[in-house]
Amino acid sequence: MATKAARKTTTTTTRRPRRKKAEPASRGLTPAQVASESYMPSPELIQGISEDGGEVLSVYRDPLGGHTVVFAALPIDKVEPTPYQRDISEPHVKRLAGAMERLDRFLDPIIAIRKEGRYWTPNGNHRLHASKLLGGKSIMALVLPDEDVAYQILALNTEKAHNLKERSLEVIRMHRGLTGARAGRESEFAHLFEEPAFLTLGAAYEKRPRFSGGAYNPFIKRVESFLELPLADALRVREARADKLLELDDAVASVVSSLKERGLQSPYLKNFVVARINFLRFKKEGTAEFDPTVSRMISSARRFNLDKVNREDLGRMSGPLLAEDEE
Repeated sequence: MATKAARKTTTTTTRRPRRKKAEPASRGLTPAQVASESYMPSPELIQGISEDGGEVLSVYRDPLGGHTVVFAALPIDKVEPTPYQRDISEPHVKRLAGAMERLDRFLDPIIAIRKEGRYWTPNGNHRLHASKLLGGKSIMALVLPDEDVAYQILALNTEKAHNLKERSLEVIRMHRGLTGARAGRESEFAHLFEEPAFLTLGAAYEKRPRFSGGAYNPFIKRVESFLELPLADALRVREARADKLLELDDAVASVVSSLKERGLQSPYLKNFVVARINFLRFKKEGTAEFDPTVSRMISSARRFNLDKVNREDLGRMSGPLLAEDEE
């Protein structure tokens, strides 16, 4: 049973202050400072890259924060993606490989973090696979000395144009990677996970890859918060909540199947059913808890009155509907 701390949720959101526009050329380093050797990485990193069969080409300071970066050529067989990022897109890898082959150039270095004689890339997985597809021997990388940056960069990646499934899977995999490797409560890593809903949805996607997370995300965002529990305990709560969510999905799928048997066809049927049983839509303010909310929705789905659904209701939500013989 989840603890009281695990069950406690809030619907309060904090509005981020608008960023003020910076004065031109007011921050960071000059070109001369970027090239300065006053901040050299540890000799162990330089020696390690050499022992791994790589070559250090230069060392510089990044122009924004002044952090040390090592520009190196790495043996491609020693580079791999972080174990918690999104799956690659095979079509994208093939398109990228085709473009690289036409240009006969690799011009965009990956990010890499050295870990026990191998290299994790949190930003560059598709470029890595494209290079391997072309039979490359080495790959250019910006090697960062701090392993924690792998998690920070992955957090930045989740803000790119990933779909809900990709973002959720990345975040739950990051949670698994941190569990056991880091101490602390789940809430202390909120800046990496971005949204608590991603954790529960990600666990559900792992269990059911074709899970329709988009239909449930609006209400899950209202009942989820980061847990004040150690990472391992929080992960168990996420697993339990995913199971509960899939139980709801099964109940909703049964209603959708019955509606289709009555001749109602629409790609928005599941969204319609979830909206109908989502009682939170009438509760604009206040708090809500995950388990009671989902349990109530499961009960509503199992008691769903098919006779109260008409084509006009569906039409207002999703546009004109087609009868089965009109498709």
